[in-house]
Amino acid sequence: MGRLDGKVAVVTGAGSGVGKEHALLLAAEGANVIVNDLGDSGDETVTAITDSGGAAVCIKANVADWATGETLVNAAVENFGDFHILINNAGILRDAMSFSMTEAQFDQVIAVHLKGHFVCARAAAVFWREQAKSGNDASRRMIHTTSESGLFGGPAQANYASAKGGILALSITLGRELTKYGVTTNVVAPRARTGLTDYIQSMAAPEDPLDFDVYDPANVSPFVVWLCTDQAKDINGQAFIVGGSGIWWMRNWSHQNSVKLEAEKWTLNDIDRHRDLLFGDAETGVPKFEAPSF
Repeated sequence: MGRLDGKVAVVTGAGSGVGKEHALLLAAEGANVIVNDLGDSGDETVTAITDSGGAAVCIKANVADWATGETLVNAAVENFGDFHILINNAGILRDAMSFSMTEAQFDQVIAVHLKGHFVCARAAAVFWREQAKSGNDASRRMIHTTSESGLFGGPAQANYASAKGGILALSITLGRELTKYGVTTNVVAPRARTGLTDYIQSMAAPEDPLDFDVYDPANVSPFVVWLCTDQAKDINGQAFIVGGSGIWWMRNWSHQNSVKLEAEKWTLNDIDRHRDLLFGDAETGVPKFEAPSF
């Protein structure tokens, strides 16, 4: 018996990396899986699942296309009779410094990451709202994929960081809209070796296969899959960094301080006079990069 027996999941970008590991673990826990990717790697993920006794179907489609969301939801229902879990994971990189970035580089990344997340989330929301209104009160889960670039900002990634930061706000918005329909929506930033990070030498696998591989993408999936279970039904609109042996619960943009006049409009001179009250001795430069360490 698995924790997700009878559940039906859609995983985008599941042909490799963390997406593949999510799909494999979902299947191992009893879920039927729609594997989405653009290339033949999705078929390989399906083969790995079915060879292990699971059930999976590959749907080759671009999440940046508006119709893909409905295509994936329909595939889940037509093949497995229902749809309970969406893991938005598909992504690309087109890194460049802001002064060198082209319009195409910006648009492509926003389309796949931010629009792609919304395309699939919207289709899921439509289906789950209809199900809830018809009396089907099964719990539903959305897990979205951000990054530490989206949390902290990353040089040469104005497109990627903007998309990943937008996904954080998107998840909270979806939570506010869909909680009443039995949907939870959370965000995970994987810290792992994937097709988007394998150029970083520090992420190379250990030479000794018996050594713990800190950057193995499979390290991310247990928490992602756990968020899909009943044990996580009260976790909604939250963000996490996950990798290695660690899970970091993240929150940002918290209130720092405030100043207020009494029913009058600010002037520039007023702001000058209140500057120290607002900022005090606090650091007001570009925030330091303070990602948690392994």
